[in-house]
Amino acid sequence: MIVIDQELDTSGLMCPLPLLRLKKTLQLMNCGQTVRVRATDPAAVLDFGVFLEQAGHQLLEQAEESGILLFLIRKG
Repeated sequence: MIVIDQELDTSGLMCPLPLLRLKKTLQLMNCGQTVRVRATDPAAVLDFGVFLEQAGHQLLEQAEESGILLFLIRKG
């Protein structure tokens, strides 16, 4: 079972705001902690994927429920 350390809701925000909010949240977290992000902007899939790969963070899960994109991310 994965412990969720932070919750971030970027629903209703459009690019680049979801990515900027994610970056800010990750800066405040310790390595190994996890954040669950909710987003409605379809661009978040690509934006988050590229950022996480470049920054060394890990996408643990990605799903969609009723038009809401859900991401579970571990800080690297």
